[in-house]
Amino acid sequence: MRITNNMLINNMMYNLSSNLLRTQKYLNQLATGKKISLPSDDPIVASKALKLRTDVAEISQFKRNTDDALNWMDITEATLSQMTELLHRAKELTVQAANGTNTDEDVFKIREEMAELKTQLISLANATYAGRYIFSGYKTDKPLLNEDGTFNIDVDNSEQIKFEIGIGDEININVPGSDLFNRTVTTATAGSKSEFIDTFDKILSALEADDKDQLSSLLGDLDDELNNLLRVRAGLGARMNRVELTAGRLEDDYINFTRLMSKNEDVDIAEAIMNLQNEENVYRASLATGARVIQPSLVDFLK
Repeated sequence: MRITNNMLINNMMYNLSSNLLRTQKYLNQLATGKKISLPSDDPIVASKALKLRTDVAEISQFKRNTDDALNWMDITEATLSQMTELLHRAKELTVQAANGTNTDEDVFKIREEMAELKTQLISLANATYAGRYIFSGYKTDKPLLNEDGTFNIDVDNSEQIKFEIGIGDEININVPGSDLFNRTVTTATAGSKSEFIDTFDKILSALEADDKDQLSSLLGDLDDELNNLLRVRAGLGARMNRVELTAGRLEDDYINFTRLMSKNEDVDIAEAIMNLQNEENVYRASLATGARVIQPSLVDFLK
């Protein structure tokens, strides 16, 4: 087969283009910091990257869920803590009013403070987080109690708001108001009076009538409300511990999967620089070789 100048030149141009493409590959790696720009560059790396990116995205969402869950539960715990302090104060006042050594003015002051405690308890029952009422079950856009202590909505103990904090792992973050403000029934209906608030109303009525025997008997009701409140707080605390443990595990998973993703996708800068220098040398050599391929033709001698 006869070798023509056109064949030599075409081969030279093809080789120059190939060398230049490899040079561009390493330039892109250094510019982007990634091993590949297109799936076709390395299908295996691309496939692993998609899986790892999906895992990291899921973990990030679960982290957001746990953060939101903990914020909600922190607000709930703080509110329950205030209710506990309020109940302790109510019990102190009831014991003081039942001892029979108070003047009419003392009883009046106790009654006034007890009324303020009732008002504060109703306010705490309507506590919110991010504009949502935390004790209203599924109806987070409506307050739990009216100003007179009656339920504003229907609430059932089964109305549990659940957050997904892992694959197939859900946890309820709320405390239904029916569980907290009604000790003996699992459902609260709109218009009915809360048992919790009713205890305060009975104490206020006994203070109005200066019925010391009734006040003494109502101390047992306050103890029952306190025990119920502590039960609810214990359940909430156990769930908070679980969410906090999950949050710690998710943080570790996020770091590990991010490291794996980086190891799979990110280019080794030192290696890329070395490869780029090698390709530049090859390209320069191919240019020098190409200059020798283009030999003088007969036309050059005829000039």
